[in-house]
Amino acid sequence: MKANGRGKNGVSPCQAPPLSLNRRYWRDRLMLGLLTGATVLVLVPLLIVISYVVIQGIGGLNWDFFTQELGSPTRAQMGQPTGLVHTIIGTLVVDTLALLIAVPLGIGAGVMLAEYPDHPLNPLLRLLNDTLNGMPAILKGMLAFALIVKPMGTFSGLAGAIALTFVMLPIIARATESALMIIPWSIREAGLALGLPRWRVITATIVPAARVGLVTGILIAFARAVGEAAPLLFTSFGNNYLPSRWTGWLLGPVDTLPQRLYSLAISPYKQWHEMGWAAGIVLMALVISTFIAARVAIRKR
Repeated sequence: MKANGRGKNGVSPCQAPPLSLNRRYWRDRLMLGLLTGATVLVLVPLLIVISYVVIQGIGGLNWDFFTQELGSPTRAQMGQPTGLVHTIIGTLVVDTLALLIAVPLGIGAGVMLAEYPDHPLNPLLRLLNDTLNGMPAILKGMLAFALIVKPMGTFSGLAGAIALTFVMLPIIARATESALMIIPWSIREAGLALGLPRWRVITATIVPAARVGLVTGILIAFARAVGEAAPLLFTSFGNNYLPSRWTGWLLGPVDTLPQRLYSLAISPYKQWHEMGWAAGIVLMALVISTFIAARVAIRKR
């Protein structure tokens, strides 16, 4: 090596030779192609499933589907109009109530885990959250059965909402914790330096800054819960008719789309099979519309 610190070629040993522009171009194209191929591999099965459900169920979507009850099996045998209006309304009631319960509890648990890591209750909270997250959905339904159905002495929409709450809670808590942890600590220090109490800094600064992550976690939890049928078998049970009173939606057996979809799929009537595919379309539309509405609301704010 020469005295000036350069090698035989006059290039410093610490300086790597630059890649040619052509090599960089083709490397970029290769990685872009791999990412595009991976995306297509993920989307193609999803599009196949959605297309198949739409093709099979589009014929079952009619006015009677959205306005009539399912009723007794004899209605299908006699060719009388049947529908799933009670199922659609029951799904909206149970899922909305589950969201109203799970969102504040899940966000509160996530805030506790992220913002107060040294709190003595945190190890127990994390253990309970991980245990609930690892439980099969049917066990969550049995838990709601023991806590709600047995004391009340009847199946109910409230019990179904509690079962779905158990499904949503750990997902929302984990998503909230992850979303809050990526917020820089300098923002918290700035709020505390102004003399604001810790809870005020969290509610007025940290949580709004992480709202995109929070909404994403809520949507994932909702999508997971809205398709669960097993927990509802032990809780809301199902119903072929509209409740006679409005309190029946909460205090009596309630029908939901995932549970009804399963029962229609194993029924011996062709008309009910078509209604099952149509129910799948409605369920997908519910999830997709919820995602779109949430994203639009965030973008406007």
